[in-house]
Amino acid sequence: MKLQEALRVHRGVTAVVGSGGKTTLLRELSRELIDDGSTVVLATSTRILPFDDVATVSGTDEEAVAASLAKHGVACVGEPAEKGKLAAPAMGFGRLAALADYVLVEADGSKRLPLKAHAAWEPVVPQEAKRAILVVGASGFGGRVASAVHRPELFCELAGCAQADAATPELIARIIAAEALADTVVVNQAETPGALAAASRLAARLTEPVFAGSLRGHELQRA
Repeated sequence: MKLQEALRVHRGVTAVVGSGGKTTLLRELSRELIDDGSTVVLATSTRILPFDDVATVSGTDEEAVAASLAKHGVACVGEPAEKGKLAAPAMGFGRLAALADYVLVEADGSKRLPLKAHAAWEPVVPQEAKRAILVVGASGFGGRVASAVHRPELFCELAGCAQADAATPELIARIIAAEALADTVVVNQAETPGALAAASRLAARLTEPVFAGSLRGHELQRA
């Protein structure tokens, strides 16, 4: 099953939040959509590094965005920020959605950790977003909260645990349910029977559809 079909990604703006594979999901989903003949804008509402294989275009230059979409089918749109990163596009996500078939927005940060709890101002989901997809990194399952989770103190506050405790699927599901940030959950990095079983334990405690597998290989299955 294609990522677009599994995750029910429709034309317009889609936000990707969470940890453990947001950038990979944007990259792989954009490639799939382009192969199907669609045009895609990759962007952020926070900060991201530019995509190595995608032309970066300023969000102040509508003609340049349109030209990149016409030539390549894709454009990474944003404004220069600190440490070589990109910030949110100046022209806004609604205007970008008028230029491209799909606008995929990385709307969260996680300090490269597989799991995350969110502060009150996070994630930064654009108001134009039709869907929000939450990514969870299976490599964090069973790891200590203190080392596997971005904002472990908030995680423990919501989950009722200690930072020395293991981040079990049950505790992670408690956080996801309490935060209620997304329509669909993707457990990435689930490439072993044990990780897939853990993803099933997570899914059993959530009402949102949960998919698990490897985003790099497009090998997602319903958990």
